[in-house]
Amino acid sequence: MKSSTSDTAKPVLPKPGQALFLTPAQRSALRARAHALNPVVMLGHAGLTDPVLLEIDAALKAHELIKLKVSGGDRAAREAIQDAICQRLSAAPVQQIGKVLVLYRPR
Repeated sequence: MKSSTSDTAKPVLPKPGQALFLTPAQRSALRARAHALNPVVMLGHAGLTDPVLLEIDAALKAHELIKLKVSGGDRAAREAIQDAICQRLSAAPVQQIGKVLVLYRPR
């Protein structure tokens, strides 16, 4: 007899936490590591949706240090997106160059 729960559970976003704080030395070392990375998640015109947050969460679990590419919007909008991601996923902002964001969350 099958149980009422499914073996393929739907991914759930983590509860909102607090953004991590990095020292300048840590941030510098992470920027050096991120230099060779390619963006793994791209945010489209729909913006920061729950499925995108799930993808970012999965990428952070797998890689710790990731690049995101945000299309459209101005600098202030990209900073707001970065702050929202860091707050929601307990990550730390490392760098923002144009439309590319670098985020870090230890495994």
